[in-house]
Amino acid sequence: MEGAAEGILANAICRSRLSSPTNPTQLYPAMNNTSYANKVIVVTGGAQGIGRCIADEFRKQGARVCVIDKQPGPHFVGDIADKTVLETFAQTVIEQYGQVDVIVNNALPLMKGIDECTYEEFQYALNVGVTAPFYLVKLLSGHLAKGASIINLSSSRDRMSQPQTESYTAAKGGISALTHALAVSLAGKARVNSISPGWIETAYTAYEGADARQQPVGRVGHPMDIARLVLFLCSEQAGFITGENICVDGGMTRQMIYNGEHGWHFRDTE
Repeated sequence: MEGAAEGILANAICRSRLSSPTNPTQLYPAMNNTSYANKVIVVTGGAQGIGRCIADEFRKQGARVCVIDKQPGPHFVGDIADKTVLETFAQTVIEQYGQVDVIVNNALPLMKGIDECTYEEFQYALNVGVTAPFYLVKLLSGHLAKGASIINLSSSRDRMSQPQTESYTAAKGGISALTHALAVSLAGKARVNSISPGWIETAYTAYEGADARQQPVGRVGHPMDIARLVLFLCSEQAGFITGENICVDGGMTRQMIYNGEHGWHFRDTE
């Protein structure tokens, strides 16, 4: 769950918000775009959550989707923190398809804070969140199709934090910076952009009450909010966009929060 407030600033119930539908069929009508037919799409961490939604949306458009995930299933199973796993996966994709149209670096690093995170765990988080995306792009860079696009999944935590989240936050900050570096290095070969989700409910729970109303848009995010943006950024309609980060958080990072104003109250937990 991305960007959920943990309690020192709370009680937004009294604030009025526009009601938003929570049924995905109301929020996300079917797309008729067929521009991804037979395109080769690589998605890391694509077996569940946001990654699965992204993979499914590309499949609906006729794309050939190559997923790698640690979870068992009908995809390439492996840990992207392992260099040899990435090399084998990349070679498999190249041998099967010859070229790649889209790379989506989505796999999540672990989240532990400075009190509990070991050196090895911190390195693992960076391997999953920064090193693996860099190396996968490097392995596939010689096989990018004309008009290729790369999307890196960052987080609103690349610009704000909760306590005890250092491993995750560092990895997400790294992938955001890597995005604009790759955009320049791969100019003419691929466009590279990143997305920073806020609170996205990957379990598809319909949150109501304060959880929803604290969001300026009046609801918690849905994986489809991210998937639809990925498809747009990879399309010709976004052909003049590269090196950018887009925060998709319902406006949460744009709120100025002060105790006693607009329904927000500070609760001292000490």
